[in-house]
Amino acid sequence: MKVITLCGSTKFKEQFEKANAYLTLQGNVVISLGFFEQSEGIEITKEQEELFATIHFRKIDLADEIFIIDVNGYIGSSTRKEIDYASNAGKPVRYYSQSELVAQEQKAITVS
Repeated sequence: MKVITLCGSTKFKEQFEKANAYLTLQGNVVISLGFFEQSEGIEITKEQEELFATIHFRKIDLADEIFIIDVNGYIGSSTRKEIDYASNAGKPVRYYSQSELVAQEQKAITVS
């Protein structure tokens, strides 16, 4: 059983939820975001943004690996910092765009 922290833009709430379920069903402990300010239209202060970044780095510290939610290859500056942080700590980094989840989504679109 691995501990996996999800990282990525808060505008991808649906993909975070899919990845969380998928990885949990594989027997992993998944750590995700507390909320999705971009998806949910929540405004946060600069201080809150800095606090959330610090919290998320701690979530990466707790993880065995990180899983990047990179829809259509999108990786923003905050996520890039998280990837660098995890890589420097020797943690494996996996990507949503290269996972079975994307293949399943594409198959579902083709069938529809």
